[in-house]
Amino acid sequence: MDIFLTFLYAFLVGGAICLVGQILILKTNITPSRILVIFVAVGVVLGAAQVFDVIRSNVGAGITVPIVGFGGVLSEGVINAVREDGILGVFTGALTAAAAGIAAAIVFAFIVGLISKSKVKT
Repeated sequence: MDIFLTFLYAFLVGGAICLVGQILILKTNITPSRILVIFVAVGVVLGAAQVFDVIRSNVGAGITVPIVGFGGVLSEGVINAVREDGILGVFTGALTAAAAGIAAAIVFAFIVGLISKSKVKT
């Protein structure tokens, strides 16, 4: 039963984040790219306030899979790098923490670009 609740919480929290994004797209004039930036910024703020880890321990992938999780990773990387390297960690921590995800996105985008055929948007 415990695994069921884990999946349920992840679904509900991830779904709520997506619902908020969809409502912002439909009811406001905010562009989708700005909404993504807002979500990343929310993740950074939650991570900086040490709230992101508490939420992640309770709902798991529900908070880490949406774009909010990327902001949490960035803030966590900066915090850890500042502890280790001092003020220089502000500049290196985010990139170090997110390097694997960014590299994977680039590699997979390249592979999809090789496989797919581009079309002119009409």
